[in-house]
Amino acid sequence: AASRLAADLAALVDPEADLVRWAGSGRTPSLRGAPVDLAPTLAGRLWPRTIGVLTSATVPRDLVERLGLPPDRTDQLTVASPFDYRHQGLLYVAADLPDRRRPQADPAALARLEALMEAAGGRTLALFTSWRALQDAEAHLAGRFPWPLLVQGQLPKAELLRRFADEETSCLLATVSFWQGVDVPGRAVSLVVLDRIPFPRPDDPVLSALRQRAGTQGFRRVDLPRAATLLAQGAGRLIRRASDRGVVAVLDPRLATASYRRLLLDALPPLRRTTDLAETLAFLSAAVADHDGTGPFGEHGAAPGDRPRGPRAARTAGEAQ
Repeated sequence: AASRLAADLAALVDPEADLVRWAGSGRTPSLRGAPVDLAPTLAGRLWPRTIGVLTSATVPRDLVERLGLPPDRTDQLTVASPFDYRHQGLLYVAADLPDRRRPQADPAALARLEALMEAAGGRTLALFTSWRALQDAEAHLAGRFPWPLLVQGQLPKAELLRRFADEETSCLLATVSFWQGVDVPGRAVSLVVLDRIPFPRPDDPVLSALRQRAGTQGFRRVDLPRAATLLAQGAGRLIRRASDRGVVAVLDPRLATASYRRLLLDALPPLRRTTDLAETLAFLSAAVADHDGTGPFGEHGAAPGDRPRGPRAARTAGEAQ
């Protein structure tokens, strides 16, 4: 342990080490360091001696470069999805809301969340980018609906997910740890709400170092790819099997108006898109009523007059899972 500590301290003070260093305060002050770029280490010490199989529903576009994979010895495969996203789901972007970066936007976003939950009859997974936003939503929604309101922190994660799946009309409010790894198929998740585009924290030491290294391209090379991946992971909580239907609602108008929106939208499942609230509420109500596939959406979940289409190709490896 002493030898390891000595090696860590030597690396922290070595000006040649490609590390970002930062001090932590609090009850136990700390000095930390982390590599700015993992690619050279992995390229030199891992990939020459092992074979890796990397799979995910949200493989970043630049994964080969970020992990130092040898391009001439790396095969990439896109696996087709069994889901007909266009007919099973709807992506709603609340383009009429105020800019989410302004404090006065929060009341309007909470009112929109309430309207969407009402149309879904509960059955909502609401994902937030901060604890403050989650707590504001809990305070706003408490006592407004007859459905159980489950909130991250009230119970262990596994117990929250069990209750959420078992109590069909319940609503679950959660933060970033629930944006991935949540698999609740069926009508219990008919609505997934993302409170805003999940851009990374500006004060993260490693990301700050990467932004500095990227210069004027820091936002496009660092923030946008990470936001796109997390946005896709959150949206992926909706359609978990071929009979699932519902809405992914993003309460951030930047996804409809910003110049970079195409990079984010391209990372999402190919759901039908709208900015119309009335259309969204009608789709939600019909999806909840028609979950058994015999109602107004028809036998295959298609809207009247639509011809059922085959599965669309997944953008990234493993999306079928």
